[in-house]
Amino acid sequence: MRNSFKTALLAATTLLVLAGTQPALAKDKDKAAPAAAPAATGTIAQGIGIADIEAIVANSSAQQTAATQRQTTYKAQFDAAKAKEDQLNAQLKPLVDKFNADRAAAKPNNALLQQELEQLQGIQNQGKQDIQKILMPVGMSQAYVQEQIEGKLNDAIKNAMTKKGVSLLLAPDSVIAANGGAYYLNQDILNELNALIPAAQLVPPAGWEPRQVREAKAQQAAAQQQQPAAPATGGR
Repeated sequence: MRNSFKTALLAATTLLVLAGTQPALAKDKDKAAPAAAPAATGTIAQGIGIADIEAIVANSSAQQTAATQRQTTYKAQFDAAKAKEDQLNAQLKPLVDKFNADRAAAKPNNALLQQELEQLQGIQNQGKQDIQKILMPVGMSQAYVQEQIEGKLNDAIKNAMTKKGVSLLLAPDSVIAANGGAYYLNQDILNELNALIPAAQLVPPAGWEPRQVREAKAQQAAAQQQQPAAPATGGR
């Protein structure tokens, strides 16, 4: 019983992070696109290229510039989210301390511990929702910038492949080994992408919705149109 409460407590008392405060590809923000490929040795199979599209987008000028501008444009939201996080942690601390004290008692009351744990989790979950609501404009900005970049990505890939004479492009995780760096098109595609979209609009227009939302609504509307109309009923 103590182990289960200990595991749950860890989940309940983990400090909240500011969800969505980094670009959608934040995990690749510091992942620089490969520099000029080293000289290849041995036989090179012509027409084959390798590219890490996720890293290319993360390192694009439009993405990097937007990430910097966002810190200023949405400073009020970031500050409000941080204040909410501090308030939440201050609210949780005495409750966590009481939980730990009750759990350390010679004869802990399991029913009471369960009640306290549920209270902790409820407060934390509500706090996360509040923070996400505060940062919703930031998330919309991220999605808007991402969609603008993705709109130019295919053209950038095609341009780079054409200039390099590549007809087959592979992702790094699908390649077991490559002979030298001659196959990597990261920098070539990044250059093309930066030329096509050096910067993106940061703030979405009023009423804008991410592509996933628009597509879901379109599918729902199409499904409703395909539903047969209810037969008319009437008395004799």
